[in-house]
Amino acid sequence: METTVKKSDFALAPYMKSNDLRATYQILNTVVPYLLLWFLAVKAAFISFWLLPPIMVLMALFSGRCFALMHDCGHYSLFRSKRVNRVIGFMLGAINAIPQYPWSRGHAYHHKTNGDWERYRGPSALISTEEFAKLSPSAQRRYELLRHPLMIFPGGFFYLAIKPRLALILGTYRFIGHLLTCLKQDPGIGLAKIISSHKSRNWYTAGEFWDLLFNNICVVGGWIFLGHLLGFGFFLSVYSITLTFSAAIFICVFFVQHNFDGSYAHKTEGWDYLRGAIEGSSYLELPTVFKWFAADIGYHNIHHLSERIPNYNLEACHNENRHLLADSKVLRMSDIPNCFKFILWDSASSRLVSIASFRQAAQSIVDTEPSFLDRTDQEKAIVKNVEA
Repeated sequence: METTVKKSDFALAPYMKSNDLRATYQILNTVVPYLLLWFLAVKAAFISFWLLPPIMVLMALFSGRCFALMHDCGHYSLFRSKRVNRVIGFMLGAINAIPQYPWSRGHAYHHKTNGDWERYRGPSALISTEEFAKLSPSAQRRYELLRHPLMIFPGGFFYLAIKPRLALILGTYRFIGHLLTCLKQDPGIGLAKIISSHKSRNWYTAGEFWDLLFNNICVVGGWIFLGHLLGFGFFLSVYSITLTFSAAIFICVFFVQHNFDGSYAHKTEGWDYLRGAIEGSSYLELPTVFKWFAADIGYHNIHHLSERIPNYNLEACHNENRHLLADSKVLRMSDIPNCFKFILWDSASSRLVSIASFRQAAQSIVDTEPSFLDRTDQEKAIVKNVEA
């Protein structure tokens, strides 16, 4: 359904003003309790390990809130100053082991292409129904397994704890290979020319490299220091568990706010930015306590209309523009499990579909079409059936 509203119809500008006092208060009421919970966890471990689980639950929630505030810093919306957002964002990124600046640049691409599933396939790298039909049965099972809801736990840990370290190692290894190749071809070549001619797959700009490098220094250095201070067994156990659950929470929230029944999922040709924001992002209705820990990111449609609106203004902006959001999907916590089944993109009908519905359509084709159809013809028929 074509949207009849224009972006100019929304009252956004009054809510795009950052407030340094509110932002500072948010940092203090998030980072300080998180650090105190670590102190409390150490004390509790001396009494009984059974006291640790509730403390670790709170740690995971505060860690998730750190990520949400880091996300605002990446949009330069939490504080008024771009420099302050960069510094605080880097600090919050180090808490969650993720380099904030490279992450925020990648996230900005998501905002520019939201709803254009031909260019951006989401955090799970979804494929189209046509591509899925061409996979072998074992490859289809592997695709489905890697996108199972429970994979947000190992996937979340890999995303935060391992991927940034791996990116620096692989990127450095490839740069050394490029360096040796350049020196072999031209021994007199200057270092500046070698650096400028290198196109890394692990970072796109010098700024991203330095942020990635310093993040790794701070994170790995912090792991070593806290391991020596608290004991490696205790620290790594508590840290890895809380980091895993924290990552799983925000990956889950991000996923369901874009993957749901009826989500706007268009090709590049004819794609509309406004529909991507209004119909390709949901309003996730959360209980008050979870809204606070998520820094109101549930108002995701408003956030996509303008990423410069800080989290502390999202609810007020949403309430003022509610009458224009009739085409936005409203989700509740009970709807979250159902969202995880929408992991195929049907490009022809511009929607997301489940593997179950695709296989049901495939089975109906097998039952009704003549047996002499070859595999390619059957695949085309399956795709047409799903699109219908």
